[in-house]
Amino acid sequence: MTMTENGARMLSCALAPSILTANLGRLAEEIRTAEASGVDRIHLDIMDGQFVPNISFGPLIVETVRAATSLPLDLHLMILQPDRYVPAFVLAGANHITVHQEVCPHLHRQLTQIKELGATAGVALNPSTSLSTIEDVVEDLDLLLIMSVNPGFGSQSFISHSLDKLRRARALLDQRRSKADLEVDGGVNESTIASVVAAGATVCVTGSAVYNRTRSVADSVRALRLALAEAPPQ
Repeated sequence: MTMTENGARMLSCALAPSILTANLGRLAEEIRTAEASGVDRIHLDIMDGQFVPNISFGPLIVETVRAATSLPLDLHLMILQPDRYVPAFVLAGANHITVHQEVCPHLHRQLTQIKELGATAGVALNPSTSLSTIEDVVEDLDLLLIMSVNPGFGSQSFISHSLDKLRRARALLDQRRSKADLEVDGGVNESTIASVVAAGATVCVTGSAVYNRTRSVADSVRALRLALAEAPPQ
């Protein structure tokens, strides 16, 4: 958030469009268009068909995205045994890697591995996973990702009670004086982006709100920024 002259907080966040809903046949063009439109990072949803009921892509696509942009690549690993694949994703060009708490019995070790390989490390929580499960690794986080839909598919509707979870996550990070980003993923669009940022999110993953086929990427990004700019100061 940014401050007004009277001390009120104006809503702002980093935009991270997910390429899951982009036109993969024109992937490089889709990414360059998003970059030119002023997004802050590119989000890649990596799915294995086991942890979530869908399959997306692997390191070769990450390499393709890396070649198309200088923006940070934000990888969300929705996969089992992420430790087996993290090295390949870092080598392919990932700047940030987020793993799911639900599949990491040795979560501290996993975060350490990611950082030792040169990326920043995050943890994602499914809608039904309690914040209490990551309290002991808050100091090790560069990012905390709150899922506001059940992972596995794009274009889902925002789960409304995720706002309360975001507020509690923001309070937890602030209490620990953590500088970790608070990311939200799922159903973020013009109607919901102001409320999730007001709840404490600093990074918003957007999929169909940017790559929606009904208007240009530039117009979609502009609409999201406008929704934040027009929200009442906090």
